[in-house]
Amino acid sequence: MAIGIIGGGLAGCECALALARAGVASTIFECKPALYSPAHLIPGLAELVCSNSLRSDEPVTAVGLLKVEMAELGSAVIAAARETAVPAGKALAVDRDRFSENMTARIEAEPLVTLVRREIMGLSDPALAGFEAIVVAAGPLASDRMAASLLETIGGEGLYFYDAIAPIVTTESVDMDKAFWASRWQDGEGDYLNCPMDKDEYLAFWNALLTARKVPSREFEKEIHFEGCLPIEAMAERGERTLTFGPMKPVGLTDPRTGRWPYAVVQLRPENVARSTMNLVGFQTKLVYGEQERVFRMIPALHAAEFTRLGSIHRNTFVNAPKVLSERLELVARPGVYLAGQITGVEGYVESAACGLWLGTQLGARLARGEELPPPPVVTSLGALLGHLRTPAKKFQPSNVNFGLTPPLEEKMKKANRKMAYPERARKAWGEWTASRP
Repeated sequence: MAIGIIGGGLAGCECALALARAGVASTIFECKPALYSPAHLIPGLAELVCSNSLRSDEPVTAVGLLKVEMAELGSAVIAAARETAVPAGKALAVDRDRFSENMTARIEAEPLVTLVRREIMGLSDPALAGFEAIVVAAGPLASDRMAASLLETIGGEGLYFYDAIAPIVTTESVDMDKAFWASRWQDGEGDYLNCPMDKDEYLAFWNALLTARKVPSREFEKEIHFEGCLPIEAMAERGERTLTFGPMKPVGLTDPRTGRWPYAVVQLRPENVARSTMNLVGFQTKLVYGEQERVFRMIPALHAAEFTRLGSIHRNTFVNAPKVLSERLELVARPGVYLAGQITGVEGYVESAACGLWLGTQLGARLARGEELPPPPVVTSLGALLGHLRTPAKKFQPSNVNFGLTPPLEEKMKKANRKMAYPERARKAWGEWTASRP
């Protein structure tokens, strides 16, 4: 009895290791290093291609709570993230190279997981013959051949949105006379390097964003950006002050040189423990490379910035999960084939890993012990995320985990009290669900 897993990303690795904990063998097919997507750079598994942040680590937030739930299910991704974490204030961020190395080592050390480095051309690929089930965890950047095979199987057009990657600069190239370390609302040196701008500097930067050359979309593709990851220039097009209420918000960041909040601020987040490279937070972009260097060096502290990675644009593919997937995440049109990760319509690193973790957990229980695990209650973070994939919508879109995916609270209360009521309700329901499991 063995499972074939297409893709060695976060979801694929989580699924394989969850299956192994249940005593079920699997084979991960990973196309790197022979084939790289437009966003991937290294041969290691579980590569983080966009930000190095797994977002908020506070358990009162939906994504923070999801991390807690995942850890209790034995998540390898959360364990590896803890072991390779870098300072990021209230967020959980990692050294992406060490994180990939950590996850690769976990897969290679697991005797019930076999890693095969080759591209799977489609669901009819001969390499998939003989497996009891197939898991497609190829991610939103699945190869053209794999995506075409999947879309042919589900009998309809794929859904997609554009995702963009933020640039990375060397820390030593930042002008420290024009930058300061701080975390929002915290005293003393914080985990973010802040690059302040006055009004004139900001307006010049904003105007440059509006006129800078962008990577064009292919003629047959309509641009559909995920609202939670808009390119910086797309946000700029919404209005002069949009950025100052978004990624360039100065609130809670006091410039020690002036004793006041700047008009706007660009935050840089460390990419590694040594703080040798920094990610421009919220600066995902589709500007052409030369324009990125020109425009982003208009930020005073980055006038001499050395870029170790420039931003890029790529198309993310996902399916209409409520129509094509069962509650088990199994293709209705092809029983025995399951989907996991972002290709299902969840959005974000943590959510993708959670999806793979849940699929491996419930699939392992069914194959190894003949047990059918009910999904967690919809009031929990994991339950809400899985519920999103089961909820029909006129225009289904990917979603991060959030308490808006859960049912409303039964009691009316003040906003401050609601913030605690959602996670408290979730933890209670999670505990009852855990106690009732076989």
